[in-house]
Amino acid sequence: MTASVGPGDLGAFLKARRARLTPHEVGLPETQGHRKVAGLRREEVAQLASISVDYYTRLEQGRVQASAAVLATLAHALRLDDDQQTYLYEIAGRTEARPRRRRTAWKVRPTVRRLLDRLEAAPAIVLGKGMHILDWNQAAAVLYTDFSRIPAAERNYVRLLFAHPGVRGMHLEWDHDARDAVAALRMEAAKDPEDPDLARLVGELSVRDPDFRTWWAEHRVNSAAHGTKHYRHRLVGDLTLDCDTWDSPDGSGQRLMVLTAEPGSPSDDVLRILLSWTPMADEDRRAMP
Repeated sequence: MTASVGPGDLGAFLKARRARLTPHEVGLPETQGHRKVAGLRREEVAQLASISVDYYTRLEQGRVQASAAVLATLAHALRLDDDQQTYLYEIAGRTEARPRRRRTAWKVRPTVRRLLDRLEAAPAIVLGKGMHILDWNQAAAVLYTDFSRIPAAERNYVRLLFAHPGVRGMHLEWDHDARDAVAALRMEAAKDPEDPDLARLVGELSVRDPDFRTWWAEHRVNSAAHGTKHYRHRLVGDLTLDCDTWDSPDGSGQRLMVLTAEPGSPSDDVLRILLSWTPMADEDRRAMP
């Protein structure tokens, strides 16, 4: 037996949502006396959505199809979150008009911060729009560089690969890694082609590095979701790490990049030695701009 969306689903959803709201929650005055229905009345939802009561009633009864404009006003009136809005447009048969999920590209959620702290033995970085480095754990700072000493506007993964001597120099297969990073940046550009920060980054790197200029012009794309990195660290020598990235489920567009070594391998031993050395003080990292 398979689930399907029926004509009554929209009405049922609207009824359920208005039943969970109070006039106070949506800015309407409380009425005196006993209310016959739980939550908001049809008249109150219609008022909030700036539509007629008759039209809203027919929506709940499945006798009329909602336009994209009406769905937008209902989503606001009923205080729908991103998932609820997605569902509303789906059951109304208007998926093509569904608004893009809200993005909080520069803010890392506290739960992600806690996850970074738990990954003590694995370098991890949170990448935001345009592969900007938003946060990291101590292991990543020990492996790569003290990110807190880099101005916030310049903390970009691709920029460091091309312009930071220490980060660039540690990649034994720099051409391969840098080219993959450019291809991943191409995919980022497709998500927001009008992003001024990304345009400035591409312009800067195109002027200063002929390899970037050539690879950017190739229009090669790659999500760079996983792969293997070969490093030569100035303190401990060579190590090979697997690199995996996961998309955040909150619609922010952020990705978590984690580097791990195969258990029991020489690289695992080298990484443990590296991370056993005194890392940058946590309070210093948190004092970053």
